[in-house]
Amino acid sequence: MPSIIVMYPNYFYPKRLLLKLIASLLVGRKRSFHKDACELISQQHPAPRILGKENIPNGGAWVITFNHYHRPGFQAWWLALNIAAAVEKEMHWVVTGELTFPGDWYGFAGRPLSRWGLRKLTDCYGFTSMPPMPPRPKDAEARASAVRQVLTFIKKTNEPRIGLAPEGGDNPDGTLSMPAAGAGRFGLLLASRGLRFIPAGAYEADGILHLQFGPAYKLRLPDGLSAHEKDQQAARIIMKRIADLLPEHLQGEFKRH
Repeated sequence: MPSIIVMYPNYFYPKRLLLKLIASLLVGRKRSFHKDACELISQQHPAPRILGKENIPNGGAWVITFNHYHRPGFQAWWLALNIAAAVEKEMHWVVTGELTFPGDWYGFAGRPLSRWGLRKLTDCYGFTSMPPMPPRPKDAEARASAVRQVLTFIKKTNEPRIGLAPEGGDNPDGTLSMPAAGAGRFGLLLASRGLRFIPAGAYEADGILHLQFGPAYKLRLPDGLSAHEKDQQAARIIMKRIADLLPEHLQGEFKRH
């Protein structure tokens, strides 16, 4: 049988932008993630297919939650870049503070180097750095500090806009997976500050990166639930909304019934 050739978009890093970013990192200069994302995505070929952009409110406080789509050769930061370019306003991003390189022999060197590089990027773009998933006991205080940082940003900002991937890591087959404990609780904290949720689903098909935004909603739960039940149900609601925007083969345990 003839082999099947799967086509993927060309994700390109312009040398000029990379040099400017490196210079900013070296001297500690702040940059706009939205502007840099627009420049990068303008050279992505073919251009991404954006669906449901009308679901992004012009004003108000909201958080975009999206799937942590993964395949070999595709880095998850392209998801944030495409969302940042599609949204016409600057956003505050919650990003990992470390790449863990599970199963790779060079992880012992890659982990500290990634911490250094990601800290530089976080400072440059004003992101909030969150310890990697799955949670490690030693990161408990750092994770709590990151949550407080996000809540402080919301309190001090008029119409805050946040971006985050609840899964926080790669699923080997690219399908949607249930986030680690605490993700639903974090979502409820954001909801209690008045943020609405905008789900987004990203995937590659027909040689094009597709990015679809769903309608905004308020994250609400019934009364009488335990803390664990609240965490689980909130996370499941968030992920189910994202799953509804993905092809069935990427929905994982959240497949439509």
